[in-house]
Amino acid sequence: MQFKQYGLISVITLLVILFSVTAPNFLTTDNLLSVVSGMAIVTIVAIGITFSLSVDGFDLSVGSTVTLSNAVIISLFVWHGMNIGLSIAIALAVSLLVAFINIILIIKFKVPDLYATLATMFIVEGVALTYSEGGSISQGMTRQNGVATTGKIPDAFKALSEPVPLIIAMLTVVFITYILLHRTNPGRIMYMIGDNKQAVQFGGINTTKYIIISYLASAFFACLGGILLASQVSSAQVNSGAGYLMTAVAAAFIGATVSKSGKPNIIGTFLGALLIAILENGLVMLSVPYYGLNIIKGFVLAGALIINYAQFKQRRLNRVTYHSEVPVAQQSI
Repeated sequence: MQFKQYGLISVITLLVILFSVTAPNFLTTDNLLSVVSGMAIVTIVAIGITFSLSVDGFDLSVGSTVTLSNAVIISLFVWHGMNIGLSIAIALAVSLLVAFINIILIIKFKVPDLYATLATMFIVEGVALTYSEGGSISQGMTRQNGVATTGKIPDAFKALSEPVPLIIAMLTVVFITYILLHRTNPGRIMYMIGDNKQAVQFGGINTTKYIIISYLASAFFACLGGILLASQVSSAQVNSGAGYLMTAVAAAFIGATVSKSGKPNIIGTFLGALLIAILENGLVMLSVPYYGLNIIKGFVLAGALIINYAQFKQRRLNRVTYHSEVPVAQQSI
């Protein structure tokens, strides 16, 4: 067993042992259920980021998309009295518009992914804040124009935030996306694009189509995360999705250390989210101040990046060594 493949599982195991000794209630059924259900939204949002990373992209707009979808679906319940199905459909449609903005910037105007999605992040944050009239949206509120709201958040929608439905939703997403990204030709092509886009284009494959799919998937899962968040808190708060960006990015990059090649992957992302959830829960049980958690998460992410980029440098060195030693005629085979 190589550490770079199984190190993440080892760290998770060590954390569980450590917290079970130092925090007596850590291994209780209720707490473990809280840990697993509490990581559901982060995992789903991080899986969306994993799709964008698979094509060598990076979607920074997912946190804003979570905020926007949260605001839209709660407003449709409270302000307009819509049913669950129509509200979810509209929230999804609005969230996919975010993906189209990213796609236009990246593909049409050739703006690098990082800069394009950074711009989109600010745009969507502003849109969500403006739409929510600069404040929170909750049942029974009075809008800024003085109009009282009469719509109610359906009990069936609130039930989505129960631990069992959250866990089922998370595991379903993990299973389906694992099959799509790791066991189908489109998924393999997305990874090929991430490795060498030009080579894939020379092979006659339409790379644009797969890049579009990756950003649509990223927005879709961010929207799903926003919907589950809305169910959980039964309101829409200003910038409610901002806190999920850093954690989801950390989960995706930490998860990349599971792969031999250092690539982002679904199982790794799930384990990365689990590591962060265990770390946060255990530290809170040890009475570590909440404002110190980001410091620790930052160090964990930094460690994952060091491991990941060390793997990248080694792979590049191996390729250079291979091409310098193998005869030209054999390299062309």
